[in-house]
Amino acid sequence: MNKISLTGVVITYNEELKIARCLNSLKKVCDEIVVLDSFSNDKTCEIAENCGAKVFQHNFDGHIQQKNRAISYSSSKFIISLDADEELSEELINSISQVKNNFTNDGYTMNRLNNYGGKWIKHGAWYPDKKLRLWDSSKGKWGGKNPHDKFEMNYNCNIAHLNGNILHYTMNGFDDLKNQTKKFAEIAAKSLFEDGKKFNYFQIVLKTIFRFFKEYILLFGILDGKAGFQISIMNSYYVWLKYTKLNSYYKTKST
Repeated sequence: MNKISLTGVVITYNEELKIARCLNSLKKVCDEIVVLDSFSNDKTCEIAENCGAKVFQHNFDGHIQQKNRAISYSSSKFIISLDADEELSEELINSISQVKNNFTNDGYTMNRLNNYGGKWIKHGAWYPDKKLRLWDSSKGKWGGKNPHDKFEMNYNCNIAHLNGNILHYTMNGFDDLKNQTKKFAEIAAKSLFEDGKKFNYFQIVLKTIFRFFKEYILLFGILDGKAGFQISIMNSYYVWLKYTKLNSYYKTKST
């Protein structure tokens, strides 16, 4: 295959502190950058335009919906998707550059390396944290369950893995982690309720305990020290909170 034209796609809302780092890394491999903003009230759009991005705006109606909409603004079917708090490592930039010259698969996965409170987390559920972020958009679409969206390729698509990391500057510390855990648990519980899912408290307790044991022990989160413990305990708390909130929806409905 001849060299492809590649579009970088990012959705944003009030990301003025992070967006330039993200877009500047995409500029090294992309022929076009599309930013779909949810009417930020800071300088996100101005900074994105200064970085050479094409900026569009639409009210936010869910991660999945917004990311599928963002792709529609691309002039190329070949997409690389990043979040505003992510950037491409130099090794990954080199890998993507090589793929552009020989795009032989339908999609490509890459590892994501998460930064928590200034520390790179290299164990537990947070690494290698493999993500499908480069693809032929005619062969799939964003799906999953909000807020845990994922790009889903069509049946029988070929997917390869690239060397290098997405560098994810995720949270400044425990307070950020706690707040995001609560926020995502609420969104996930609502999504499960809308799908009619139900869980009893025995299942919830088992899932919560196993989540901590899996991440902290089986996946060696213990090797990331205090940060590894905080992440593992909050991820297990997320499970507990998500399902207990789900049950509370049913109780509210029945009253």
